Amino acid sequence: MTVIRSVCVFCGSRVGDDPGFRAAARQLGEQFARHGIRLVYGGGSIGLMGVLADAVLKHGGEVHGVIPEFLDRIEVGHTKLTSLDVVDSMHLRKAQMAEMSDAFLVLPGGLGTLDETMEILTWRQLGLHDKPILLLDHKGYWEPLLALIDHVVTRGFAGEETRKLFQVVGNVRDVLPALGLAAEEATGQSAPAKVL
Repeated sequence: MTVIRSVCVFCGSRVGDDPGFRAAARQLGEQFARHGIRLVYGGGSIGLMGVLADAVLKHGGEVHGVIPEFLDRIEVGHTKLTSLDVVDSMHLRKAQMAEMSDAFLVLPGGLGTLDETMEILTWRQLGLHDKPILLLDHKGYWEPLLALIDHVVTRGFAGEETRKLFQVVGNVRDVLPALGLAAEEATGQSAPAKVL
């Protein structure tokens, strides 16, 4: 049984074309803080990354960022986090975020988010970890990716078990239950989620 204390979130350094993406990131950040789940993410202060981190911090939660030195200027490393590690490369960033996390969550994002998602899925497929991976398909954002994965399986380049590497949730309110924690507790307090 794994205790979920830290969740790594992959998401965009832009906010996208729909205010609903920002609203979802803010709602998720509030839920993480309320349930004592530490956010581990790419360390930026802009885009959905910044919205999410700010929401966790605003509600008293803990945020750990990991950012490569060369991106610290481009993505404007967040200066108000609980902790921020500046590392030498993208590879070290992804490896450190993975090591520090008990589960992974993918929000809408661009090529960097796709890179992180594909790598963490591949690592699970290869048996390098067995941590839960959730895709938040907010407003159908990830439908093309899910169709591509189905296509890869259908055309024989991956097995049926590929679809079991991750779970898709449609709403922010479904994230914590998917990790084994009720989204709302009567007391407003909760212990970290447990996943069998």
